[in-house]
Amino acid sequence: MEDMIFYDRLQFAFTITFHYIFPQLTMGLSLIIVFLKWKYLRSNVEKYNNAAKFLMKIFAINFTMGVVTGIPMEFQFGTNWAKFSELTGGIIGQTLAMEGMFSFFLESSFLALFIFGEKLMGQKLHFITGFLVFLGSWASGWFILATNAWMQHPVGYEILENGKFVLNNFGALFSNPWLLPAFLHNQMASVVTSSFVVAAIGAFYVLRNKQVEYGKLFLKIGVIFGLVSSLLVAFPTGDWNAKNVAKYQPAAFAAMEGIFETEHAGAEIVLIGQPNMVEKKLDNKIAVPNILSFLTYQEWDKQIIGMDKFKEEELPDNVPALYYSYHIMVGLGTIFIGVMLLAFFFLWRRKLYNLKPLLWTIMFLVPFPYIANITGWYTVELGRQPYLVYGLLKTSDGISPTVSSGNTLFTLLGFVALYMLLGLLFLVLVGKTINEGPNSKTH
Repeated sequence: MEDMIFYDRLQFAFTITFHYIFPQLTMGLSLIIVFLKWKYLRSNVEKYNNAAKFLMKIFAINFTMGVVTGIPMEFQFGTNWAKFSELTGGIIGQTLAMEGMFSFFLESSFLALFIFGEKLMGQKLHFITGFLVFLGSWASGWFILATNAWMQHPVGYEILENGKFVLNNFGALFSNPWLLPAFLHNQMASVVTSSFVVAAIGAFYVLRNKQVEYGKLFLKIGVIFGLVSSLLVAFPTGDWNAKNVAKYQPAAFAAMEGIFETEHAGAEIVLIGQPNMVEKKLDNKIAVPNILSFLTYQEWDKQIIGMDKFKEEELPDNVPALYYSYHIMVGLGTIFIGVMLLAFFFLWRRKLYNLKPLLWTIMFLVPFPYIANITGWYTVELGRQPYLVYGLLKTSDGISPTVSSGNTLFTLLGFVALYMLLGLLFLVLVGKTINEGPNSKTH
């Protein structure tokens, strides 16, 4: 049984990790595209229009890859997680169906119109199609987050005699107190990723002295969007999410913060430390006293419950992975704020375009927002364990009992091989698009 659960979780973790490389860029990039198209309508400066169409080509590649890698996850609900689907399908099936029926078709239909219909529609309608692509991509995030929010903090349900979950309050799905903070935090994090990608493309052009006008434009937009979104990821959205975890999942909060023992006179915030699960402590700890209590409750001496107050079966089943995921996310987010603040300062002083070390730094930081987004999702999902539906349905009770661990491992190896090819194809296509640049006649 343990092998089955391990391989089922491993396969889903791998496929969703690879899949989320793509949506986190499209959601943020759609906002930047709409801004550029709006700038073009206001100024009638052609470079804004060319930049919008260029970034939409990158959006389209990511969108296609997201569709291809997203479909297998839908099938996994039936193959690897059949019991979970059977018991909760009456609830999560509704939000997932709305994501497909409304958001996906809205996004895909108007994406095609934006790419191919500019001359036919005119500029105002072209802007509207771009806005609807943005709306579809963010609505998609909303419905997916609504599904996940119900799994994290179930509301508006009842359990029938046969164990199935059904909705008794449809509106509760979208007024879930977990949903709005998670959605805003997720969307701002996607804007961070997109901002770094756009800024890095600009840095690449400036460093190569190629299409410098667009390079400077992308740097300016990427830095401004990146600074604002990096700050918003930390506060208020990140702060709001952390307070939700402390309120609704206190065991997960203690684990991700590394609080092994309840601290009655105020809890410290850990900067560095390694969880020692044998001795129930953090090794080589560097911490600042009372800060965590203040950040969580605005009281310096407020008690925060530690892991010692919970039964073993109530704690997340992989505390070190949860702890490290959370701290990697927070550490990288802090670095992003620092880099974007520095870049904005030199942009304001009109020196950014000539600072090669900073341009190289921006360009080589591109993978790290992806890592921060993914470790953020690891924090959410590892914190919910050992449950699929927090407090109600254990992960061990949601798997498909007839699918062996050997079958799951075999298909996992197939996914790894296939996704390596897809990843290579993606890099080639995006690299070719960036190399051609906004001045390409293919626009």
